[in-house]
Amino acid sequence: MDILVACACWVWKGCLHTAGHDSKTWDLAIAEEFEPVPRLCRYISYVYKDDSSTEPPGGYGVNPDWLVLRRTYKETEGRVPPYILYIDRDHDDIVLAIRGLNLAKPSDYAVLFDNRLGKGVFDEGYVHNGLLKAAGWVLDAECEVLRELVERYPNYSLTFAGHSLGSGVAAMLSMLVVQNRERLGNIERKRVRCYAIAPARCMSLNLAVRYADVINSVVLQDDFLPRTVTPLEAISKSGFGLRDLLSLSCMRDTCIPEEKMLKDPRRLYAPGRLYHIVERKPFTMRRFPPVVRTAVPVDGRFEHTVLSCNAISDHAIFWIEKEAQLAVNLMREKDTSMEVPAKQIMERQEPLTRHSQEYEAALQRAKTLDVPHAFTPPSQYGTFHEEGEESSRRSQAESSFSPTNRNAVDKTWDALIERLFDTNEHGRIVIKKQ
Repeated sequence: MDILVACACWVWKGCLHTAGHDSKTWDLAIAEEFEPVPRLCRYISYVYKDDSSTEPPGGYGVNPDWLVLRRTYKETEGRVPPYILYIDRDHDDIVLAIRGLNLAKPSDYAVLFDNRLGKGVFDEGYVHNGLLKAAGWVLDAECEVLRELVERYPNYSLTFAGHSLGSGVAAMLSMLVVQNRERLGNIERKRVRCYAIAPARCMSLNLAVRYADVINSVVLQDDFLPRTVTPLEAISKSGFGLRDLLSLSCMRDTCIPEEKMLKDPRRLYAPGRLYHIVERKPFTMRRFPPVVRTAVPVDGRFEHTVLSCNAISDHAIFWIEKEAQLAVNLMREKDTSMEVPAKQIMERQEPLTRHSQEYEAALQRAKTLDVPHAFTPPSQYGTFHEEGEESSRRSQAESSFSPTNRNAVDKTWDALIERLFDTNEHGRIVIKKQ
């Protein structure tokens, strides 16, 4: 009888849970804050082009004259998926865009599989170990050119963008830069930003919330990856298909109280501020004009798998770019076709002020839920008034963190590299065996 009740509960909670439930209480995004998403998707799509393609540079909105560099699998030695570094002069932006998983490349699986629950430690939290190493390789390889560009264009933002596996690398890279700003000429925190498209769950909840002023995650409707807690290596190594494992994951999630999930400091989440593109209604396959909702949630952070035939297709960069562009166009049309009260216009033109308030509220919410290492928010959006304030935040965490984990907050990049990598007999840098 108990089994029947449990199955009925799963059917009720699992089958009737739709993507719209995840973000139904969130605020609507505005065009000014969401505008970068479709063009960043196009830059990432450009990286997906075959490395051996004879097609001339350009396309996907990329001006070949503004392309600084392009790294292929051969040049990255398989340490990280291919990426480009691009100067977007139209939008005052320095962009490093990273492609997602290549199913035909064993090196990408090596990055994906290099993880174990609690293995990767960073800034008083937990991260995906392989993604952290990949991000460290990128920063070490491109540090000098990034510093030169940041100093040459002092009014430009520095944006890291990635899709799927690349989204995790981009998120890790943005945190590394924030923690090692002296490596890029003491770049201000507010100039650094990240857009994780179809993000992997790659960092613990305290980091996901604390870096919400830097990292933005974009999720299309039912996308499975931001909701998949099951390690992806377990999915690929198992004898089950992805859809079968998603169903099993959904069954498991309905049986675990969210309060218990929040108490596990090693549990990984989609990073930063979340943008959810919703363009289908329950029990229908028809697509409607997309709306974009945004928040910095603590509880209710894409914790339940959605049983949907679109869970995999919604992960595609092509669909995300298409729906994101349509959403931006609709936002702009709405603003120009109707008279908006002056007070509302002022509020809509200050998204950073609203984001700051949501950011601080999320950090306070994390503290009330006893999320490990949730701290008092910084006094200014995305920055600290003085270094002493940041130092006090570190010491507060260190007082309750083990000596082993305290080593993860070293101030120098050299110390981080020393922990992650070894030198072989030929003097080459190799990944350290854990």
